[in-house]
Amino acid sequence: MTDSKPPPGQTALALTPFVVMAAIAVMDLLAGPGVGLLPLVSLGPAFAGLVGGWRRTAVIGALALLLCVGLGLYNGLFAERRGYAAMGSVAGVTGVGIAAALARSRREAELASVRSIAEVSQQVLLRPVPLTAGPVQVAVSYTSAVAEARIGGDRYEVVSSPHGVRIIVGDVQGKGLAAVETAAVVLGAFREAAYDEPDLVGLGARVERSVARELEGERFVTAILAEIGADREVVLLNYGHPAPMLVRRDGGADFPEPPSYALPLGLGALAADGPRPFRVGFAPGEQLLFHTDGVTEARDRDGRFYPLGERTHLLKEPDTHRALEALREDLVQHAGGPPGDDAAMLLVRYHGHGDGPPGAASP
Repeated sequence: MTDSKPPPGQTALALTPFVVMAAIAVMDLLAGPGVGLLPLVSLGPAFAGLVGGWRRTAVIGALALLLCVGLGLYNGLFAERRGYAAMGSVAGVTGVGIAAALARSRREAELASVRSIAEVSQQVLLRPVPLTAGPVQVAVSYTSAVAEARIGGDRYEVVSSPHGVRIIVGDVQGKGLAAVETAAVVLGAFREAAYDEPDLVGLGARVERSVARELEGERFVTAILAEIGADREVVLLNYGHPAPMLVRRDGGADFPEPPSYALPLGLGALAADGPRPFRVGFAPGEQLLFHTDGVTEARDRDGRFYPLGERTHLLKEPDTHRALEALREDLVQHAGGPPGDDAAMLLVRYHGHGDGPPGAASP
């Protein structure tokens, strides 16, 4: 098993064993043999077990034993049992520190393996979206609630189908592997049905059936489905998800609300009627920002929500990806770091190129 190095930012903790042993040696020399500070040398290998691997702990333990012998001889403690008791204390603490370092190294290796698997799962689920599809340009942004996190519950997909450019943005209840399983069901059903179903209602119904069949308990997914054709309109189907932001050519922002919100995916059996699609004008020069609630519910230090509707000026950048990146950086700055929940954004910009057969990809 390889020895691990202290993570960045833990240099002070890595030096603690040496500082502690040096301080105890100085105090012992000044205080003399009558005080009995020699057993405290074992604090050196005790702190060593907190940072680094077993080899480092063993080396510091050996240094502590040498220091203990030197101080014991200087103070004449080996003429009695105190010197041997101090050496036994140092040896015992060193052994425990080595065992703790070995256990910690195994846990870190297991965690790294799990994170690697989660990262691969995330890449499989969140495939790169097309840069252009039909008459629109597309850019995505995903900000995890935890800086080290590799996986979360927000999902999105863009499919160029014979019936138009079809989009789904969803927020899976829960986190971790359970969220991955649910997201795989949702995205798999959407990717398959997006090519076959002639209308958005049928597409949503197939996704709903797949989710209801696979999910257990009270797990659910809020989602919004969209279909963009060549008629300069977007059809929306909302399953309890935050309304997207429509940015007009003059910079004004609208949040198209459905006639009535439907229950999230997975809970459709509890409702008498399904969701009702509605149309919204969407012309060249306009933009649609789909997002999850981690965006609008991000709070600053004073508890104020992120004012998404007041940030449309950030989307004036001609490059779609740079515009969305500017918005993401502003969101992180508002929250003072990663937002409290995963925040996914999908920006769709109507450039007008590719008007013609629905779903035809632009060159």
